[in-house]
Order: sequence, then C-alpha cells, then structure tokens
Amino acid sequence: MNEKLALIVATFLWGSSFIALKYVIQIYDPTFVIFLRMLIVLCICVFLWRWVKRFKYQKGDYKYLLSMSLAEPALYFLFEGFAMQNTSASQAGILVSCLPLLVAFLAFYLLKEQLSKAILIGFTVCLSGSLLLTFLSPSSAQAPNPWLGNGLEFLAMICAAYYTISVKHLAGRYSPLSLIGLQGLSGTLFFAPFVYFNGLPEVYNSDALLSILYLGAVVTVGAYGLYNYALIKVSVLTAAAFSNLIPIFTLFLSALILGERLNNVQWLSISIVFIGIAISQKHSTKKREPAGEEISSI
Repeated sequence: MNEKLALIVATFLWGSSFIALKYVIQIYDPTFVIFLRMLIVLCICVFLWRWVKRFKYQKGDYKYLLSMSLAEPALYFLFEGFAMQNTSASQAGILVSCLPLLVAFLAFYLLKEQLSKAILIGFTVCLSGSLLLTFLSPSSAQAPNPWLGNGLEFLAMICAAYYTISVKHLAGRYSPLSLIGLQGLSGTLFFAPFVYFNGLPEVYNSDALLSILYLGAVVTVGAYGLYNYALIKVSVLTAAAFSNLIPIFTLFLSALILGERLNNVQWLSISIVFIGIAISQKHSTKKREPAGEEISSI
C-alpha cells in the first residue's frame, strides 16, 4: 500500500475512534473500556504471532520499548479515556491538530532536528487557538467540564508525540505488528489492576461491546499498523502532518453520528488552530549537530 494512502486511512480510523469512545464511556468506565480494547489487540496479535515475532532486538532497545509503552498505550489512553468523559468528541478531535507541532518539538530535543521560526510561531498560534477553544467552550451534556477534558486530551497528545518519535526510532528493527503486539500486552497489564479494583461492569450492552471491538480490532490494529508502516517510509514530521486530517474526520463524524454542534466562537478558535498549523508547515527540516537518530533524552 502507498504510504500516503496508509496515513489517510489511519487518520480516518483515528477520527472515528473519538466517536466510538465518546459513546462507549457513557456506558462503561474508561479503564474497563481501554482494558478490553487492549485485550482484544493482544488476542489478535497472539493469533498473528508468526508475523508479530519478526523483529531484530538490539541491546538497549528495552529503554525505548518500555518508555514508548508507558507513553502509549498506558498514559495516552488513560488521559484520553477520562478526557472523553469531560469534553466533546469534536473538541478532542480539534486538539489533535497540535500533534505535528508537539512532534516537531520532541524531534528537536530527541532526534536533533532543527526548529525553525515557522514552527515556533505556528506552535504559539496553535496553542493559543486550543486555549481559546477551551476558555470559550460552554459546559454541555456532551462536554460537562471542557477545561478538564481538553487539558487531559492535550496531555494525551504529548504522549502520542513521544510515541511517534519512538516508533520512528524503532521502526527499522520491529515490524508494525510487533509494536502493536507490545501495545496490546503493555496496555492489558497496565489497565488490569484498574479493572480488578473497580470490578467488572454489571451492565451488558451489545452496541457498546461492539464499539470496543471496533476500537481494538479496527482502530488499534488497523490504524496503528498503517501508521507504523508509513513511518518506515516517510519522515516523522511528514507522518505527523497527516494528523491534521483527524479533526476534519472527527468534526464530520461527530456531527453526523453524535449530533454535536459547534458555535461561532468555537469555529473561530478552530480557525486559529489551523492558521497555526499552516504557519508551522512553512519550514524545512534540518538536523542539528551532532546528527543522528538516537533518542538522547529518555
């Protein structure tokens, strides 16, 4: 598959994940949802073990594999699960627009890529738009506490940015399925204690369980697999730039499926976010000396 097509499909699936997650956490606790989602991923990877086991471990990789797993799925899904209890799917989707800029900053510190003035200005404008979206978003049934929800979603984006950098570093030695298998294992182990202490839900809802199956089998295995595959072939900033499509898909699907609507002031905030993104794209990627792909600050 063409790497750009893979990125487009991956971003569409991620955009749809906000809709599914927003629906299902109204029925089940976020930690149970993420645990079951990761367990589904783990079971699929066990079934596909002959492809999952294809990797070339190098001494010292455990540091990157463990920190990547802590960032995503552990902390990322923890933050996002509770974010979706407090903000709308459309607002959370918009905050994904900050991901390319966060990736650029981490690439500066960890991969020695040079930050241009365009990146710095773009990040400032984008962050301003995100804060404005939070300040001016009223509480509603879909977003009872947008301050908390949007703040947690921004923390999730920091984790996602670190995950992107880590995958780029490891993609040459580990297949996309190998990294997804690690996600399934680490996510299941991380969220299992939450489920143990909270107990299993007493409510059975077939639609919610099907949504969790979709999140695990289609979004996690499909979207992450395609994204990790593309990262082998394109630069980390190019891959991250495609995440700008996620808010568009999320806004469309949230309006179509959840009936969410944004007011004029929120649309103004969104416009500011996209202006910041547009500014940030007017840069050239350079390496700081000393060059190299080693992640230096884990």
